[in-house]
Amino acid sequence: MSTFFDPAWQAASVALDVLAAAQAAPAALAARRRMRLHALVESARRGSALYRQRFGGLDAQALERIEPVGKDELMSRFADWVTDPVLELDALQAFMADPGRIGMPFRDRWWVWESSGSSGRPGVFVQDAAAMAVYDALELLRRTPLDPLRRWFDPWYQAERSAFVGATDGHFASIVSLQRLRRLQPWLAPRLQAFSFLQPLAALRAQLEAFAPTLLATYPSAALLLAEERAAGRLAIAPREIWTGGEALSPPMRSQIEQAFGCPLANSYGASEFLALAAPCRHGVLHLNSDWVILEPVDAQDRPVPRGESGAATLLTNLANHVQPLIRYRLGDRVRLLPPCDCGSALPALEVVGRVDDSLVLHDAGGHPVRLLPLALTTVLEEQGGVLDFQLVQRGARALALWVAEPGATAALPRACTALRAYLRTQGLAGVRVQAQHGPPPPPGRSGKRARVLALPSA
Repeated sequence: MSTFFDPAWQAASVALDVLAAAQAAPAALAARRRMRLHALVESARRGSALYRQRFGGLDAQALERIEPVGKDELMSRFADWVTDPVLELDALQAFMADPGRIGMPFRDRWWVWESSGSSGRPGVFVQDAAAMAVYDALELLRRTPLDPLRRWFDPWYQAERSAFVGATDGHFASIVSLQRLRRLQPWLAPRLQAFSFLQPLAALRAQLEAFAPTLLATYPSAALLLAEERAAGRLAIAPREIWTGGEALSPPMRSQIEQAFGCPLANSYGASEFLALAAPCRHGVLHLNSDWVILEPVDAQDRPVPRGESGAATLLTNLANHVQPLIRYRLGDRVRLLPPCDCGSALPALEVVGRVDDSLVLHDAGGHPVRLLPLALTTVLEEQGGVLDFQLVQRGARALALWVAEPGATAALPRACTALRAYLRTQGLAGVRVQAQHGPPPPPGRSGKRARVLALPSA
């Protein structure tokens, strides 16, 4: 495999800087930010027609003077956005249409993944070797060890059997990153496995038990489902650590998961636009990797909000990725910057307020409850049903309503319903009624994003 996209010297250099910055003073972190922002802006000005037009004659080092940009605009002007003309959207999408290429580099140089359509049009994100080295170092070195003694003897997780439970059939950031690591480190592959949460629960249980993971990485809703299975005696695995991310994790959820498995849990914060946004300290507080990414909580008019208040949206600037610049990009998540943490880190503490979708509990023909994960349902509807702007609402123990709002909803509804019913059958829920409809969107929830999967209030 070519070392062009993963040179050891680059990874080592970034790792040393990430370690040093974790203990740095606020002034040193600010200096790193200024230097990297200057390099990013100059790179975008040279290579991206979209940003060159956006900057105009402005001093682009003053972020607040740059007009924010959204995913729809960037995707509609993809050729003007990227800084290398070789990166053509059609070619990238053709590459991602092949599941067999998950974890492989595009044209031996770039890693590519797509975001979900949870906030509109799916995004296509391309990373070069430099950006991947940053993400790798932040993931590995900024995560506070849950078991310091084990990490002292095994800092590179060579003795762990790590299981990822999630969406495994599409070019999503998590599975692309995992398969990339397996390809780069073949000796690690047998001890690092992915398991689809779209398969029947009985099959997932059997696969996990056969693998016997010591480290479980998944989404909070999936971790809760597996915790319920273990507490009921239907899942015999004993991980020593659980890593979650990608969804909101409430204190009751954390307590139930940790109690069921008898091990600690760490919940991090990342996005397709920047994989390793924040990691928890020893107190469980998320700390932003502010030496490599800038987050600006803003109100509905893109004005900054005071520290301690949640914004209506968040603007992200990725300081690591120069091939596809993201400068004041509307991330959509709501975050709140917190007072300095008692752990002593100069990295800013923050709280994330994201969409909270529900797990659904439906009944099979025999009246037995079957839990469905929200991320599994949205993945089926997006990837197989071909719809993005939708809401799935439970109407009863064996009844669902699927609402689709996007253009062409009348033609899209049959395809989406067919995909949804097929998935329900794999879960033992044949015969569950799916009522299809379209109309104006319901109002958003308290997170500012419309929930896409809603359970019965009693569930």
